[in-house]
Amino acid sequence: MARAVKKRSKKAALPPGTLVHIGERKREHIAITQICYDEAQFEEKPIRDARECFPLRPEPAVTWLNVSGIHDVAVIQEIGNHFELHPLLLEDIVNTDQRPKVEDYERHLYIVLKMLYLQNNGTEIQSEQVSLILGPTYVVTFQEDGLDPLAPIRDRLRHNKGNARKMRADYLAYSMMDAIIDNYFIVLEKTGERLTALDEELLDAPTPQTLGKIHRLQRELLFLRKAVWPVREVLGHLERGGSALIAPPTVIYLRDVYDHVIEVIETVESFRDHGASLLETYVSVISYRANEIMKVLTVIATIFLPLTFIVGLYGMNFAYMPELKWRWGYPAVLFGMMLVTAFMLLYFRRKKWV
Repeated sequence: MARAVKKRSKKAALPPGTLVHIGERKREHIAITQICYDEAQFEEKPIRDARECFPLRPEPAVTWLNVSGIHDVAVIQEIGNHFELHPLLLEDIVNTDQRPKVEDYERHLYIVLKMLYLQNNGTEIQSEQVSLILGPTYVVTFQEDGLDPLAPIRDRLRHNKGNARKMRADYLAYSMMDAIIDNYFIVLEKTGERLTALDEELLDAPTPQTLGKIHRLQRELLFLRKAVWPVREVLGHLERGGSALIAPPTVIYLRDVYDHVIEVIETVESFRDHGASLLETYVSVISYRANEIMKVLTVIATIFLPLTFIVGLYGMNFAYMPELKWRWGYPAVLFGMMLVTAFMLLYFRRKKWV
């Protein structure tokens, strides 16, 4: 599972900047694609060897280099050498347990986000780390598997839709972040449907399996919060114009993405409150059902208490009990027991106990 604790122990005692892949290997071979474009031209091609990518085209062309699969540290190192990336940055790329963050290395920005998606018919949230490196004329992205939230961006670039090919590399990076964050709303929509379904199940017929569903959902919401909350800091830094690589026209778009992140965070928090109330509701419903059962049993026991007394009284082996010789004694006792039962039921109903 994507949320399992990554084995950081593999880096124990190694020098800082040592490239060790930490996480699940999600694809057999690394796939590299290169897209170069400007307002007039577009070129897309697969890359077999990272050295084929270089040198990059000069301005005004923008180059997008996408790497799917990060388990081959030799390829990551080769790309890092060309762009003169800091060893600690490369170390973060191959460690898939990073929290979302942004780091400014002056000549380039390093941005980490979590792409979220659903599995098992929408009942399990998985994540994939997406690393972005933004330079003056290029963007380099690293994905774990290629479950690609960036496909719509490729389509817009191919068909020259919108402003993508008229803008700089910073706009391309914005488009990627916007696509990843928009995907959060799909996950939240399905999570909201699960909350609603659990609400209905709790009110109709909760079972011990319902408790398991509630606990799983609470873990999912905690996982969501961990993936989403740090994105606020990332977008906050970028939309404040904290880097010369972000042009003022792009800052306006980043502010819009920042608003989306705030909306996602508020939704996650409301879902967590709702999830916590589900557990309280489950306990209340189960307690109410237990009380109803105990009330019925108590009423039955209370009704049978005087009847048991009468039966016990006439079951004693005394020689001188006049009613034992009476012809109508047996029907009279039965009739008396029926009267006692009817009186007690009427009394309980009047008190609204039944």
